[in-house]
Amino acid sequence: MTKPTPSRVIYRGPSLIDGAPIVVIAVVTKPAKANSKTGAMVQTYILRADMNPIDANRTGADYAICGTCPHRGVAHDRGKGLADRRTCYVNMGKGLMVTYKAYLRGFYPDAIGHGDVAAVGAGRNVRLGTYGDPAAVPGYIWESLISGAASHTAYSHQATMPGAAFNPAIMMQSADTLAEAQAAWLQGRRTFRVVRSVADIVKGREILCPASEEAGKRTTCAACGLCGGAAVRAKSIAIPVHGAGKKHLHAAA
Repeated sequence: MTKPTPSRVIYRGPSLIDGAPIVVIAVVTKPAKANSKTGAMVQTYILRADMNPIDANRTGADYAICGTCPHRGVAHDRGKGLADRRTCYVNMGKGLMVTYKAYLRGFYPDAIGHGDVAAVGAGRNVRLGTYGDPAAVPGYIWESLISGAASHTAYSHQATMPGAAFNPAIMMQSADTLAEAQAAWLQGRRTFRVVRSVADIVKGREILCPASEEAGKRTTCAACGLCGGAAVRAKSIAIPVHGAGKKHLHAAA
């Protein structure tokens, strides 16, 4: 008999960005299968409920779950592949599509109510928005999920998006320029900024991500816990460009 999965669908409903149907799947990963950078965390995938992630990205329908994030790339109508010049670090050919296909098969039970959602995160390290922007989802979902969690990480590009559930207390504001970061700091927000090199990090305001290659990968996101928004009393975080879209970001420079 197959052992029931502790992973759950924790939200089905409209995107707070554009109203399109989305789904949030919280996947409880085993330590042996954990991402080497993040460590063992509950990974949350925010997806279009009505199309696969690759099609959504290529056509621009991923606006529902990514909003104004500039790393989505440029949509096109060639019928295959990803958006042009996509700089997002997420590799869509691995865990993301596996999760989406399992969702289509009905593999993930629904979490019903606060107690069920809280149980998924209880005692665990949780990553809000492994793919997708957590501000596309009603805030009460995340409040439940992290209510008993050991720690969490969260990042959002939707600080200025009307209607989105950006919460700087629990989310890092993703900043794509130094000017954006400086404006956020003036408002008491902590930022997460992708820079081109360690030399771009602002001393006194930012520190190098301890889980980055440049920092010697001396810890994991699960063990670190610094990217938990303004409620965490620490400097903002910066990391040199990395991941699946790295080559495109350099090319766009």
